[in-house]
Amino acid sequence: MSEFMQKLKALKAEHDRLIHRKNVPTVSNGVYERYEYPVLTNAHAPIHWRYDLNPETNPYLMERIGVNAAFNPGAIELDGKYYLMVRAEGVDRKSFFAVAESDSPVDGFKFWDFPVLLPETEDPDINVYDMRLVKHADGWIYGLFCSERKDPSAPPSDTSSAVAQGGIARTKDLITWERLPDLQTPSPQQRNVVLHPEFVDGKYAFYTRPQDGFIDAGAGGGIGWGLSESMNPAIVDKEVIVDERQYHTIKEVKNGQGPAPIKTDKGWLHIAHGVRNTAAGLRYVLYMFMTALDEPNKVIYSPGGHMIAPEGTERVGDVSNVVFCNGLITKDSGEVYLYYASSDTRIHVAATTVSQLVDACINTPTDLLRSRASVEQRMELISRNLELMKKPEYAFLML
Repeated sequence: MSEFMQKLKALKAEHDRLIHRKNVPTVSNGVYERYEYPVLTNAHAPIHWRYDLNPETNPYLMERIGVNAAFNPGAIELDGKYYLMVRAEGVDRKSFFAVAESDSPVDGFKFWDFPVLLPETEDPDINVYDMRLVKHADGWIYGLFCSERKDPSAPPSDTSSAVAQGGIARTKDLITWERLPDLQTPSPQQRNVVLHPEFVDGKYAFYTRPQDGFIDAGAGGGIGWGLSESMNPAIVDKEVIVDERQYHTIKEVKNGQGPAPIKTDKGWLHIAHGVRNTAAGLRYVLYMFMTALDEPNKVIYSPGGHMIAPEGTERVGDVSNVVFCNGLITKDSGEVYLYYASSDTRIHVAATTVSQLVDACINTPTDLLRSRASVEQRMELISRNLELMKKPEYAFLML
C-alpha cells in the first residue's frame, strides 16, 4: 500500500471513530441534561469535502478546502430519523447549509454527501446562515435564515458593512428547495426570523428581530411579531414587540427567537437567546418564555435569568462566550432535544421534556430588575427551605 493510501486509511479510521462515538449524558440540573460530547464539529465534515483524494494532484494528502466550524443548526424529525440543517463555515468564511442525519437524537450524525445548493434570488446572497426549519400547517417545510449582502450605501473603502434580511426557502424533503422572496418588514434589517407553525387569523405569523444596523439592534426593541397574507411574497406591514430588551438583564443588548415555539397545553413555549455586554465582550445565553395559546404574541410567563449559558470548553471558540440555538426536536412522547452551538464553533445537545420545560417556565420566579428585590426573592426561598429542613427527613441537609 502506498504512503498516500496509508495516510488516507488512517484519516478515514479517525473520522469513523468520531462519527460512531457514543454520547453520554452528564449531571442534570433538573431542567435538562447536557450531553458530554458535541454532536457535530468541523471534524465531522466528510473527508471528500475537504481533501483532494487523487494522489496525482494531491501527493501530500493536504486539506484543500477546509471546514472551519459546524454550528447553529435547524432541526427536524422525519419518519423516525433526526436531521440537522447545519451552518457549516469554510475556512474562506463563507457559510453554507448542510444536512446531517442520524437514527439517534444525541449521536451518530453523518453529513449527506453534498451540502445544500440553495437557490438564489435576483440579488444573490453573499452569505447565508442560521436556518430555522418549521413544519407549517400548510404542508410545507420552511427554512428561514439570515441572508447577508454588502451594504450598497457603504463607501468602497468600507469592506465590512452589511445588510441582513430574512431569507425564505421551502421544501418537502430537505433535498429540493424553492427559494421565495426575502421577508419584507418595516425594519431596515432583520435577523432571527422564525415562522410560527400554525396560521393565526388565517395568516402566516412571524417572529422577527427588528434592527437598525447589521450588529446593533438600535431602535429595535426585542423579539417582534407580524402577520402576512402570503409566503410568496411574505410581507409584514406592522411589527409589534413580543419580548422586549431590558436594562441590566441577560437581554439588555439584544434578544432573538430561537427555534419555532413548542405548543403545550399551557401555552406556546419559546427558547430565545439574550445578549448582554461585558468587559470581555458580548455574552450570549439561552432563556425561556411562554405566550398564550390563543395569542402567541402575548407573554404569559417569563422566568428570570438564563436557561443555558456556556460552560467550560463551550466558552472557547471563534466567537467566545456564546451559546446559540435555532433548532429543537419535540417527540410525541414529550421528549425534547435542544441543539445549541457554542462559541460559533460546534454543536451540542441537551435533553429534557415538555413537562420539565413548562414547569421551569411557570414556576421559576421572574426577574425583579433590582438587586435588593432579587435578594428579597432569594431570602423568601431560603426561609421556606429552612423550615422544611427542620423536618426529620431533611436532617441530612443540616450536616
